[in-house]
Amino acid sequence: MIIDRNENITIITQERASIKTLVNTIEQAYDNYKDYHLIIIISSLDTVCLEDVIEFLRLSNNHRGNKKSFVIVSAKANLDQMPDEILVVPTIQEAYDIIEMEDIERDLRF
Repeated sequence: MIIDRNENITIITQERASIKTLVNTIEQAYDNYKDYHLIIIISSLDTVCLEDVIEFLRLSNNHRGNKKSFVIVSAKANLDQMPDEILVVPTIQEAYDIIEMEDIERDLRF
């Protein structure tokens, strides 16, 4: 797992760990990330299925409930199969764009 910070955004890149291990690791160290928007990059996986993304749902809901963005990046996910409750985008630029749009919405109190 590689962790980078860019201002108010933490980027976590999955390397070798399984999705369940990655989610558990993030949850255990959540106090380190709770004040930042989160981008989770899981592009190293050969395929990303609905079950993989669902593993992040509780973490995403908690994080978004605290008025912070939570975005998963994977070009290998079938975006049509992803639930509306969690944001999955194919590129990191789109993740930054989502965070920017959500910040604007929060500022306007949507």
